[in-house]
Amino acid sequence: MPSRTAGTRKAAAARGGGRPAAAAPRGRRPGGPRGLYERARRAWDRPLTAYYVIVGAGLLITALGLVMVYSASMITALRYDLVPSYFFRKQFFAALIGGGLLLAASRIPVKLHRALAYPILVGAIFLMVLVQIPGIGVSVGGNQNWISLGGPFMLQPSEFGKLALILWGADLLARKQDMKLLTQWKHMLVPLVPGTFLLLGLIMLGGDMGTAIILTAILFGLLWTAGAPTRLFVGVLGVAAAIGALLIKTSPHRMERFGCLGASDPGGAGDPCWQAAHGIYALASGGWFGSGLGASVEKWGQLPEAHTDFIFAVTGEELGLAGTLSVLVLFAALGYAGIRVAGGTEDPFVRYAAGGVTTWITAQAVINIGAVLGLLPIAGVPLPLFSYGGSALLPTMFAVGLLIAFARQEPAAKAALAMRRPGWGKRAGGRWKSMRRRVKKRPSGER
Repeated sequence: MPSRTAGTRKAAAARGGGRPAAAAPRGRRPGGPRGLYERARRAWDRPLTAYYVIVGAGLLITALGLVMVYSASMITALRYDLVPSYFFRKQFFAALIGGGLLLAASRIPVKLHRALAYPILVGAIFLMVLVQIPGIGVSVGGNQNWISLGGPFMLQPSEFGKLALILWGADLLARKQDMKLLTQWKHMLVPLVPGTFLLLGLIMLGGDMGTAIILTAILFGLLWTAGAPTRLFVGVLGVAAAIGALLIKTSPHRMERFGCLGASDPGGAGDPCWQAAHGIYALASGGWFGSGLGASVEKWGQLPEAHTDFIFAVTGEELGLAGTLSVLVLFAALGYAGIRVAGGTEDPFVRYAAGGVTTWITAQAVINIGAVLGLLPIAGVPLPLFSYGGSALLPTMFAVGLLIAFARQEPAAKAALAMRRPGWGKRAGGRWKSMRRRVKKRPSGER
């Protein structure tokens, strides 16, 4: 008598036209774009992906920035009778200090970060007040936002004000969420908005509207992450836009920058659109792969601020479209990983701080690159982690260390990192923490 299984196979074959259906091979992954998408999605969903992306993207941007600072600043250094590597040495020294800050921030517990919020805020406000005192503050490029530290070293306190606002605002919103107060608009705005306006006022006393725009973006990032109602969000945005329009309208210099949007003819050397036009020239002459590292023509005096605000233009001229797209991809990866950290945590402070840091870095990168491309007015802000300037590099690297610390705090990431530490299988608490199976020792001839 035929077995039941054989009868079932015959019936299935009869329904399928007399031929049994072939079983799908096991272990074979789907190919084509769908298979590539599935593999990428599985890789991105791993616990340590955000951690590695933040570490890798942050360090790669900084390293590439050091190379481009050296290339873009050589001619400027020679013009001032300095050694060609003068600006590179200063930036490299700042990167070493910033690396220490990044490592420290990545290892500090979240509770200590919250405890540092108020001391950093008070220190930043104190230094920003000192900037406005005659004899202490130094004016650079028409903006009085610097303090001389002696010799060639200067400090821009407003850069540390960005970090202070993020830590203080995140701690403030987290405590109010714990007390269930964020459902009331007055608790969401006060004292966060007045505190931000205090920082903005101190910055605008020095005339640095670019940094003020970044602080405003950080404020909106914190409110957005906190779940501010649309009407409240639009209202604060409208007030900020009205104040910004008034400040621009009353300043001929800022109005000239708006008039240079998309400029392609620089006119004479004193033309206000000289920098914008030559930034476009640098990008246009780079082609697909650039003229070669160190072979930029525009940095020979035609392009002002070649190693600071317009270093992206020199990158496009020397490394071409491939180089500029690589920088954009690194910033996009860093921003996306920051969003994942902010969205994947249950700790409100981590969520607000990660959202604020991500807003800061991505908004500043967009404003800088948009100005170089002629799509936005020149705001005078550096490209984060990339442009020359120790005052901008140090707090930014500390902020990247914050993201690393937050990515390490995720339960799944913490468990994965614990398993990868050397000696994790050693004796702990009187018991062996090892996943290896203990196999009895067999005789030498036994298999």
